[in-house]
Amino acid sequence: MSDLFASSPGLPRDTDGPVFREPWEAQAFAMALALNERGLFTWMEWADALSRQIAAAQAAGDPDTGDTYYRHWLAALESLVADKGASSTDELATYRHAWDHAADRTPHGQSIELRATDFG
Repeated sequence: MSDLFASSPGLPRDTDGPVFREPWEAQAFAMALALNERGLFTWMEWADALSRQIAAAQAAGDPDTGDTYYRHWLAALESLVADKGASSTDELATYRHAWDHAADRTPHGQSIELRATDFG
């Protein structure tokens, strides 16, 4: 895991490890770990993708206050997954929109669940 910390620029962490403000941030973090462990990408590929994503966001005006870090993490993850052929950008966009729709219809405090109608 120390390789992850060293190769992940700006990773929010404390003395115990990564720090997450929202559950989805921890889930995105765990997905990156799992896909690396399965050999989809190396940590060097991960660091390059994340660095490119952060640089592009900063060039587009992201003030880099730390509150958007995991959005960059997720965008880098989606990019790598598509680049490696594990999914397509269209499929990723379809699921992103479905999750957004599901979140919009779910009352606060309840678990978000995807339904077939979320893909419509």
